[in-house]
Amino acid sequence: MNEKANLLNGAALAYIGDAVYEVYVRDYVLSKGETSPNKLHKAAVKYVEARGQARVMQHWLSFDDYLTQEEITMYKRGRNNKANTKAKNASIGDYRQATGFESLVGWLHMSRKFDRLQELLQAAVDYIDENQEG
Repeated sequence: MNEKANLLNGAALAYIGDAVYEVYVRDYVLSKGETSPNKLHKAAVKYVEARGQARVMQHWLSFDDYLTQEEITMYKRGRNNKANTKAKNASIGDYRQATGFESLVGWLHMSRKFDRLQELLQAAVDYIDENQEG
């Protein structure tokens, strides 16, 4: 499966990465004890919005050795993907970085690198929790 994952384009990786991250975030907000669908949705937004994902990537990339070269390559594959759409309420820069984040998540999932995937997903929600505005 790793070979197949390496051949997928950034959009395909981001497609699955978005779903993987969404499930992780939904599980995370549910684990905090909330059960109202409206409140769950509001709690999840800060994690899944493009701006939050972009900030996570900027943080990770600020370290020389946090991501492997292969992980950076998969991030760039998604970030550099020429998309015809843009997220609501997000700048082009944030949207591209978020697509790169989702591409990295998708590649880790498709490559079956589940330990590293879990580590990065937890680091992402922790970073957003620690650095949320407002």
